[in-house]
Amino acid sequence: MKEVILLLADIVNRIHDALMQRFGLTMTDKQLHFWVIGIIGIIAFFIVYFLFKLIASMKWSITILSFIYTFTMMVVFVFAIELQQALTGGDMEFADAVVGLWGFIVFFLIYVVIALVILAVIKFMRRNK
Repeated sequence: MKEVILLLADIVNRIHDALMQRFGLTMTDKQLHFWVIGIIGIIAFFIVYFLFKLIASMKWSITILSFIYTFTMMVVFVFAIELQQALTGGDMEFADAVVGLWGFIVFFLIYVVIALVILAVIKFMRRNK
């Protein structure tokens, strides 16, 4: 996990240096973050907006959107736990975060199966009336 964060930090530093050299920019770190994060954020917004518009037209749209939102929260949560472990001297492992997310996915799939079985039973009972 520590290696992943260090790799991401190295990538960001390389992009920072490349922008400075390529375009001769003399921006502070805060100015560079303003532009880069702002541009990445607005591009991500448009992608998410169009994806969610597509999902909104589907039958199970609220469930799909709820899963996406919850999964995003869980990603932030598990990485916050791993960072906290690193800061307090514990082991910070990417595998722990992945296994935690798999736990959420497995429990969500169990929920989906149970919900589908209940819906099938209700549909079957309505047909027999």
